[in-house]
Amino acid sequence: MVRVVSFDVDGTLVDSKFTDCVWWEGIPRLYASRHNTDLDTSKKIVREEYERIGEEDIRWYQLEYWFNRFGLNESPAHLLNSYKHRVSLYKDVIPTLESLSADYTLVVASNAHRDFLSLTLSEIDSYFDCIFSAVSDFNDVRKHEDFYWKMCRVLDITPGDIAHVGDHYKFDYEVPSSMGIHAFYLRRPTQEKKDRDRPPEPLITNLKDFENEVRRLP
Repeated sequence: MVRVVSFDVDGTLVDSKFTDCVWWEGIPRLYASRHNTDLDTSKKIVREEYERIGEEDIRWYQLEYWFNRFGLNESPAHLLNSYKHRVSLYKDVIPTLESLSADYTLVVASNAHRDFLSLTLSEIDSYFDCIFSAVSDFNDVRKHEDFYWKMCRVLDITPGDIAHVGDHYKFDYEVPSSMGIHAFYLRRPTQEKKDRDRPPEPLITNLKDFENEVRRLP
């Protein structure tokens, strides 16, 4: 029986504007100011440094690490708050959360650092019983099987008790599905189609459809 409904965040509950602005605009601007370079040069330098570390390194996700690496003067919290206005919930989020929260326990299962989640979820965090960050809570850079097993242990449930939705085909659909989680792949119409060869069967395009699928489960 499904008792817990789990949501990814970026691309599922909120769009990517806030996160993109912090990494690709905010940090380069601070770098330009600190090192007296033009913005285009700063963006190039910052991008090269991101690539040098790579997304498989936990440091890639830690703003504090990048502030120290680049010698930036402001605080990560100040930078994040300066872009808080760019956080944008999808229109179907609150109606879906209100409806599902009446019958299920809702949780967040995200790869994002808690520094980001504290702002991206600020308008809706009251709907969730638990918020899991792979990076902050488990020192994982991806939502591999171990992440979901740890989540199950904290919640004292089995994989079959969970319905999960997210926009990453591998880590929100393939990985949890392989464990017995009822996983659904979300690709909103506005998102770039990077997976044209993917099978369409698990594909949903909005959270209302996801809710309907969840309510059809045992």
